[in-house]
Amino acid sequence: MFDGKFRTAVDKRTAPVGRFLVKCGFSADVLTASGLLFAGATGWAIATGHHHWAIVLLTLTGAHDLFDGPVAKASQAASVRGSFFDSVMDRLSDALILGGAAYYLEATNRGQLILLPFAIMTSTFMISYQRSKAESLGLAAKGGLMERAERMILMGVSLLATAIFIPVLWILLVLTTMTALGRFRRVWVVATEASTTSE
Repeated sequence: MFDGKFRTAVDKRTAPVGRFLVKCGFSADVLTASGLLFAGATGWAIATGHHHWAIVLLTLTGAHDLFDGPVAKASQAASVRGSFFDSVMDRLSDALILGGAAYYLEATNRGQLILLPFAIMTSTFMISYQRSKAESLGLAAKGGLMERAERMILMGVSLLATAIFIPVLWILLVLTTMTALGRFRRVWVVATEASTTSE
């Protein structure tokens, strides 16, 4: 949703920060790689029950993800390779954070609920895969209720208190699943129209 509706406004606000970071000597690849390290630290904090620290680390993870693009543009280093690297690191970050959530649920004896983060990860990966596959076919597949920014925000909300951790994870699963299904439907319709036109 943020990526689709607010991207232009976000880009205007982050561009000056991107130029400043370039002047400080940062590169997009460094921000992307260090973002993965913060994601790993976030996963560890969640796994060990230090959820308030996890909120701070998750915020820093999101900041790295937010500014690596503007840094790449400001340094005129935006490339297909950089985009590929960023996308792969994002998926690894998601896995580390949700893996931490699964470990925490196992450590607190929540039984089969440890499967909840893996279900969220599956629907999350389906959202990103559908976009990459659709774009490889020349079809647009952006947008949806729960893209990465929204997922990170909701994950942060779940960490505010132990009592809401599991309920918010369930909400996250429902919304990511709805997003994946909605994206599938939109791409299916566009692909069907494209097939009909080409016949």
